[in-house]
Amino acid sequence: MKRKHYLANIYCGKVAQKYGIETAIDKQPASTSLYLSVEGLAGDECADKHYHGGLDRALHQYPLEHYAYWQEKYANRAVDKANWQAPGMGENLSSIGMTEDTVCVGDRYQWGEAIIEVSQPRSPCFKLNKRWDIETFSVDMQEISHCGWLYRVIRPGMVNVDEPLELIARVANAMTIREVCKAFFGEPLNEDGLLQLRQQSTLSGSWLDKVLQRLATNKVESWSFRLLGHS
Repeated sequence: MKRKHYLANIYCGKVAQKYGIETAIDKQPASTSLYLSVEGLAGDECADKHYHGGLDRALHQYPLEHYAYWQEKYANRAVDKANWQAPGMGENLSSIGMTEDTVCVGDRYQWGEAIIEVSQPRSPCFKLNKRWDIETFSVDMQEISHCGWLYRVIRPGMVNVDEPLELIARVANAMTIREVCKAFFGEPLNEDGLLQLRQQSTLSGSWLDKVLQRLATNKVESWSFRLLGHS
């Protein structure tokens, strides 16, 4: 069970006016040890605490290898190719070898003194469209599940980039991040998929609430504002 994954880098950001919005999506490398609290890394800020951050969204990890895909997909766009690199998605943790196909909701990792637990996929939002100046970037990300994932902090402590993420626990009925995305985004009213998601006791409260609402109403909540910034 104890698999070790070394990080490429860790990042923190401050809230600023960028890309026509207030955001902390632009982050900088953190080369020193940092304290990881239940709310996230010391020095890392969040502009909109209603949709970002919080106990179930304390950290965001994004696979470094996905940037090659985005660079190729948007090769004919005006975006500077040099920009297709971490932490362009606003991630705190950058990694190689951990992807949506190998990471599961509920996975627990020892990281330095801290213990963190995967809580949900990242929900792509319109701030990514602003960041990359691509109107439908969030939609494209959601469609192929290149979203990365979020963590809650089970035990706070000091962490740094040289400490590996060591997998210490996985739930019995674990779903990979890609499987969760397929059920939640790809087939949002498929009852079997929703029932499977309902059994994921470590899935974030906000996602579980939406799963229960869909099962009760057979309707999907609107994604327009999240994805495009307007209804």
